[in-house]
Amino acid sequence: MKFNHVAILSVVGVDAPDRILSADMEAQIEGSLRRLGLRPGMLEGLSGIRARRFWPRGVQPSDAATQAAREAIRASGIDAQRLGALINTSVCRDYVEPSTACLVHGNLRLPAECLNFDIANACLGFLNGMELIGNMIERGQIEYGVVVDGESSRFIVEQTLARIASPQCDAQTFRDNFATLTLGSGAAAMVLGRAELAPPGAHRFTGSVSLAATEHNGLCQGQLDHMKTDSQKLLHAGVALASQTWRRAQAELGWRAELLDELVLHQVSKVHTETLAGVLGLDVDKILAIYPEYGNVGPASVPIALARSAEQGRLRPGARVALMGIGSGLNCAMAEVIW
Repeated sequence: MKFNHVAILSVVGVDAPDRILSADMEAQIEGSLRRLGLRPGMLEGLSGIRARRFWPRGVQPSDAATQAAREAIRASGIDAQRLGALINTSVCRDYVEPSTACLVHGNLRLPAECLNFDIANACLGFLNGMELIGNMIERGQIEYGVVVDGESSRFIVEQTLARIASPQCDAQTFRDNFATLTLGSGAAAMVLGRAELAPPGAHRFTGSVSLAATEHNGLCQGQLDHMKTDSQKLLHAGVALASQTWRRAQAELGWRAELLDELVLHQVSKVHTETLAGVLGLDVDKILAIYPEYGNVGPASVPIALARSAEQGRLRPGARVALMGIGSGLNCAMAEVIW
């Protein structure tokens, strides 16, 4: 999928305010770790995650997504009344229904003509939202659109800590639940528009590729209070799928590792990030590692990493920026932005 008329006007990442240390989480499950023969510091040691962020109790995903959307719209310089579509991509939701998108749409007082709906595709949701808005702009259906995401992991992490702390927790239960402890919270939003109408400083969204390997759909399955993950099999299957998607990006987007200036990855942990870079032959110096302070923020991970890279001056005008993600299911997407 290639775009000739799509630009990114703004991208914003919003930090949840409560910083939770891995060491403090381990203190809550110290008894089980000792009983299972696991060393102190193993949570940070294995994942590379020092801390993750939580929203205060009572903050809903729509609240977080609304905050990010307001900041992105303000940064874009366009009137919110010109938005033709709002897509919410969060894994976390306020309700089963109505959609979180309609709550954000209402909070922002967007026009009735502005389409609004949720899409869900695990950690790939935001990239898929960019593709959908891009398609709408490319075919002339809308001139501007916004993708939003608000993730809140406090409840599922706290429930998981209680499960692991139980005297009934055995080694298999710990392995099944370990990945849940990497989850963090945050919010992100991106305004896209027709390139010909975009103000100076907008960034071209040139295209994307994706592949599925849905035979692996049982490796990570989550509910509101419980996520069961086969971390090793998920890592191996995800990297294999990413390798195939990388080859497709080389063929369709003209990618070579040395030609890409910045690599913006969905980051789960240290081992996932470094393994993927090693297998694909990527330069880790081109990756801004956000997992040490954010953990795995699901679909918000890629836009937060992109926003932080821009804030830190890592993206020069004209830079080729690769956006890359793998989501439970399994699905993989890779996209390019010309900064």
